Amino acid sequence: MENIKIQIQETNNNSIIKFVSNTILINGGSFEFNNIDEAKSSPLTQQLFYLPFVKKVFVTANFIAIQRFDIVEWSDVQEEVKEQIEAYLNSGSSVIKEQEEKKDAIEVYAEVTPNPAVMKFGTNKALTQTDVELKNIEEASKSSPLAQALFSFPFVKEVFISENYVSVSKYDVVEWNEVYQDIRTFIRQYLHDGKTIISNLPTEEKKNEVKTVKIENLDETSTKIIEILDEYIKPAVASDGGNIAFHNYDKETKKVSVILQGACSGCPSSTITLKNGIETMLKEMLPNQINEVIAING
Repeated sequence: MENIKIQIQETNNNSIIKFVSNTILINGGSFEFNNIDEAKSSPLTQQLFYLPFVKKVFVTANFIAIQRFDIVEWSDVQEEVKEQIEAYLNSGSSVIKEQEEKKDAIEVYAEVTPNPAVMKFGTNKALTQTDVELKNIEEASKSSPLAQALFSFPFVKEVFISENYVSVSKYDVVEWNEVYQDIRTFIRQYLHDGKTIISNLPTEEKKNEVKTVKIENLDETSTKIIEILDEYIKPAVASDGGNIAFHNYDKETKKVSVILQGACSGCPSSTITLKNGIETMLKEMLPNQINEVIAING
């Protein structure tokens, strides 16, 4: 029998920790359990709920995430939980009873971003191949039924949809801890129902539409800048719910203009990131070709 090992992995939410398996736990989908009664289909989860500090349990294909009550710190109990999960899995018992397993379950999780006004909602479902940013309900009505529906929440200011996440910008009338669960539940149900996400891409004249830039029409330096942004910068900002895209390069002034979208747009820390991170990297990788990087909020 395979020796199943569990690795402990922290998350952006200090009350939630992941127990990642070196093997597949369930055949597909994901499950969320709020109490021991809901967990009738999962003997392992029921066992975990006997621990007095367990508040909620998430089960996915390769990890179990547990949210704790504030009566303990994870540093005090995580090794005990890890050993309990490993012992259960190595006993050969099933994580989810096969006859009750849900198919094609949609997982949506909320993550904070460096921008306090923006929350990232990641999902296990592919949403779009082209990033789309909607500033208001009028724009959304022409492009994205999902974004249009999100604008029905009075506190939603802007919506950014990327490959596997939605970044939502809010007005200051509410705090995220008051409303994020409503948005998460809404997006999950919307995706579960199979509703349309993107109906039409934004028109090319939109100032924040960046997909119209064609590499074949650019000079060598501009092409290299795009390659550096795509390989080194975009993955990092995407993990924070944002996007960065090349706008233009002025050969005379050696200035690079980039577009910031999603959580990066209007983020208090974006200027620091731009100067200390992106500008420094471009100067090092393209010596004597870059003087400054300027941000354009999407």
